[in-house]
Amino acid sequence: MRDLRKLLIVDDEKNIRLGLQAMIEREMPGHYAITFAVNGAEALQKLKEQTIDLVITDIRMPVMDGIELINGLQDMEVKPEVMILSGHDDFQYAREAMRCEVRMYLLKPIVREELAEALAMLEETLVKKETISHQFKQYTVQMKEHIETQFNYVFLRSDLEEREIEERLSKLDLPDLGNGYQLILLKWPGADQRGRDQGQKNAYLDLVLKRLGTQAEALTLRFMNRHGHLVVLTGYPALLPSLEEMIQQQVETRVKIGASKWLGRLAQVNEAYGQAEKALKYTLFYKHSVCLRYEELEGRESNYELPIASIKKISNMLGTDRESDVMGLFKEVVDLRNVMKYDISYMEGISRAFNELVFDQVFNVYGEESVEILKLYKSLADLYCFWDFQDYYHHVETLIQKLNLYVGNMKSIHNDNREMNKAIQYIHENYNHELNMAMVSNFISMNYSYFSQAFKEYTNESFVNYLKKIRIGKAKELLVSTNLKVHEIGERSGFENAKHFHRVFRELEGVSPNEYRQKEQSAADLKNRHHI
Repeated sequence: MRDLRKLLIVDDEKNIRLGLQAMIEREMPGHYAITFAVNGAEALQKLKEQTIDLVITDIRMPVMDGIELINGLQDMEVKPEVMILSGHDDFQYAREAMRCEVRMYLLKPIVREELAEALAMLEETLVKKETISHQFKQYTVQMKEHIETQFNYVFLRSDLEEREIEERLSKLDLPDLGNGYQLILLKWPGADQRGRDQGQKNAYLDLVLKRLGTQAEALTLRFMNRHGHLVVLTGYPALLPSLEEMIQQQVETRVKIGASKWLGRLAQVNEAYGQAEKALKYTLFYKHSVCLRYEELEGRESNYELPIASIKKISNMLGTDRESDVMGLFKEVVDLRNVMKYDISYMEGISRAFNELVFDQVFNVYGEESVEILKLYKSLADLYCFWDFQDYYHHVETLIQKLNLYVGNMKSIHNDNREMNKAIQYIHENYNHELNMAMVSNFISMNYSYFSQAFKEYTNESFVNYLKKIRIGKAKELLVSTNLKVHEIGERSGFENAKHFHRVFRELEGVSPNEYRQKEQSAADLKNRHHI
């Protein structure tokens, strides 16, 4: 159901205001939400406070007349449709109103049919404007999406030649960047940057652009990259200092900024993006909001050797009683004072080495049952998912401690099978009752995940399959040695209902319990006849 049109009646005479309201509601019931103003000044105030679709105004009023009101409307971004009410001697005023694109005027006294016809014509105009506005918005959205797609394609293709970049981007509706430009990346907290409201990010930039004025807006383009960072391409030099000033003023808003140098040709946009991206990477070493420029970071030491031997030592020592040595070596490897001396690729190499030589190694050796612990590892796959270095440090530290305990437990299980023997005995003694893996792991006081992996390695069976085989084995004995009914045998073997018993029996033996019993009885009868 469509919302009511908002109509403002402006007249200093109460009888005329109420009379117009009565005529309109009689002719077009349920179509308008009507409000009043007694002069142009009051009307302008209401127009600032709320969106009005249509204004019907008298010309001659105290304080501010209708012509002044109409002139005041011209500064509004979205102007309402206007109908003026005019006496015969007001025609000169009416002509002036027409110059302000007033589409309709009526002579007093108002004739109801003429008013209805005029409102219908204005309604048609409003519908056309709304249609055009909707189409324009759709076109604008499509153009923005196209621009975003094209730039992100270029950013992904580091092998593109400048000629191809220039050719691809020249077809887009871009700001005039003839005097050069700067590429700026803005990042907000959160691993999934695209999960954050894009409107919030744009609003942050809009605040700065509004302070700088229309020229800054005209020379600035923004879109999202594949990581959900806001990409700002601007030909306005004062934008970056203004963004930096804003993050210093709004300390409650956490945002990190990386900026390229000032470049001259649009064909160099890949270079600009790489510079801004590298500057943004260095913000990892800052807990608070910060703005870093690429030129401030040039010249970092890139002639280094990654501490691979130390990281391999950490992997080798996992599961031993040398946790203090493991953590001491870890702290030495990721010492921030040492890390910050080098190019950011040094820290990236350390992160990659931990993933491949430590965490992947545990996963490969101990299999899927260690996934519960390695949920932390998923978050460590991308170093830049973390807001700052300390956040990353604590995640890696926690994971190493958990893995040290986990691997230690697994090694202990391999070396000592007593707990497994105890678990197997418990299963054989309680197979005919309700039983699951949690109950057995609790009985021997072992972590559920550790028990699952250790049980599989010890028996070469999953817990569920092992329990099925025990129960079916007992059921087969009872089918041969007793005259109990099949459903009774199922219950005594630990199955909760006959249907489940039949399904599992056929799954493991290929025949139903009755068929198995008949086959075994026939074999026994045949054997007895041979003995006679």
